[in-house]
Amino acid sequence: MKVKFVILFLFVVASYNLRAADLFVEAESFTNKGGWVVDQQFMDLMGSPYLLAHGMGEPVEDAYTEVTFPESGTYYVYVRTYNWTSPWKDGEGPGKFSLSVGNKKLSSPLGAEGAAWIWQVAGKISVKNVKTVLKLHDLTGFDGRCDAIYFTTEEGKIPPSDVKALEAFRRKALNLPDTPTLAGEYDLVVVGAGIAGMSAAVSAARLGCKVALINDRPVVGGNNSSEIRVHLGGRIEAGPYDQLGNLQKEFSPARGGNAQPADYYEDQKKMDWLAKEKNVTLFLNYRAIGVTKEGNNITSVVAKHIESGKELRFKAPLFSDCTGDGTVGYLADADFRMGRESRDEFGENTAPEKADKMTMGASVQWYSVDNGKPSSFPHFNYGVEFNERNSEKVMMGEWTWETGMNYDQINDFERIRDYGLLVVYSNWSYLKNRMKENSQYRNRKLGWVAYVSGKRESRRLMGDYILKEDDLRKYVAHEDGTAATTWSIDLHYPDPDNTKNFPGQEFKSIAKHINIYPYPIPYRCLYSRNVDNLFMAGRNISVTHVALGTVRVMRTTGMMGEVVGMAASICKKYGIKPRGVYQSHLGELKKFMEVGTGKKGLPNNQRYNEGGTLKEKPVVK
Repeated sequence: MKVKFVILFLFVVASYNLRAADLFVEAESFTNKGGWVVDQQFMDLMGSPYLLAHGMGEPVEDAYTEVTFPESGTYYVYVRTYNWTSPWKDGEGPGKFSLSVGNKKLSSPLGAEGAAWIWQVAGKISVKNVKTVLKLHDLTGFDGRCDAIYFTTEEGKIPPSDVKALEAFRRKALNLPDTPTLAGEYDLVVVGAGIAGMSAAVSAARLGCKVALINDRPVVGGNNSSEIRVHLGGRIEAGPYDQLGNLQKEFSPARGGNAQPADYYEDQKKMDWLAKEKNVTLFLNYRAIGVTKEGNNITSVVAKHIESGKELRFKAPLFSDCTGDGTVGYLADADFRMGRESRDEFGENTAPEKADKMTMGASVQWYSVDNGKPSSFPHFNYGVEFNERNSEKVMMGEWTWETGMNYDQINDFERIRDYGLLVVYSNWSYLKNRMKENSQYRNRKLGWVAYVSGKRESRRLMGDYILKEDDLRKYVAHEDGTAATTWSIDLHYPDPDNTKNFPGQEFKSIAKHINIYPYPIPYRCLYSRNVDNLFMAGRNISVTHVALGTVRVMRTTGMMGEVVGMAASICKKYGIKPRGVYQSHLGELKKFMEVGTGKKGLPNNQRYNEGGTLKEKPVVK
């Protein structure tokens, strides 16, 4: 009996020793980010937010966090990272960083090899104290990126690379619950807190709706935030409902300008404004990742926190997609379009002869500052060559620095953003290091380069009406006209000079404008035609590519949001869906639009970047 017990004991010990101990750490969950930033823009593509060492050529401060290993022992270490310049140049990339465990720095430089998101071998470490500190050391300042770190006592046990398989692995490793926590039940859930989403949320709230406003960044304002720095465009106080847009006088920045210092965009003013609205609950840093449906209705939206990974579920009878990308609509199988329609489909003279996938691009804006003394910049050459003939001899770049027109603004978006970074650094390196007469650049350094790219176009969700060029240019009247779009039909194309120098790799754009008379956008463009309880406001509304050229500017999208909030309150009052407002309660919506939801008597502080409009309505013959 004693022998059997010893054998059983030895078997148990041997089995225990054969079990691998492991630890999975999400980089974005580090308690101290140092100079690293959380980048969530591509988590739908590569599976997760990640930490980005965005130092513009100067190494950023270490990120660190304390972890507890399951046991002491020797661990093999793998880091999920990406050599971001690999689409343009083979070999070692610039985004180098290293990892320290406790007091030991692992020898392998990370982030500079491979051509995709990979689990890079970082080495092995002997762990004696199970509680220790991990540190990420940026080595270059050139956008090294770290998604996750995996420790295992079993050599060769690497997590999967496939995004779906990796998601299952993450959930198990992090003990994430299968069912998201219920965040609450609301009258309206607005996803996206750009100007359109903010306006939709507050408009509905002031008319009696309980609203959840979900935003996947730490600041609100979308393209008008300090992260992207695009100024507002279009007119308020225009068209048949001149009280629409008063809302924006309360929170919009008083100064205009693209690619200006951060304080121009007044992030805190926007946040304080939302905080005062008792019927609005703001959920920052949550990205919509899923929906539940019953028939043609969304029943809830699931959102994931971009740092902790916590998932919340938001229930409501009504939802508004203000994401720009039409994310909620896409997840709910809403009808959508991307790219340019053919000239014949809607009779649009400005449209191309044949339909194609081209969109307007995304901008990585930047500026330099006078350092007051000579300032160096590393030599940066990773696949795009600049010289005296093709370089951009400028000290800043704003909207014209536009990339990705011939790529998919959803599925290729990391490449699109990265190319924007690549050309800024490459051009600046040439100006600083190789241009013969560069005295005007010697004392200058990069002061700001956006890492959150400013999009103009991706998915457009289809409503009961699709706004087209003829509506705008011939002023075709619709009974359900709402907020007036006032900006020109402003469409962007690759800059021909840039095409000559960088064929197929353009990073500069031109704009072609067609002025219009202030045109009321049909209400039927603001809700989905096949997802019955989904509104939309912003650049993802129901328009053709050509018509998008005017409705996409932010003062206009804000007024759309204001109208959506009004319609949501009518839906709540009568227990109806968005289409029902058009069918049975259009008169009530018009009364709301005549009054607006903004405070009365405020001066119009939005006189910058209003754009040109025709003085008289077009006469249709």
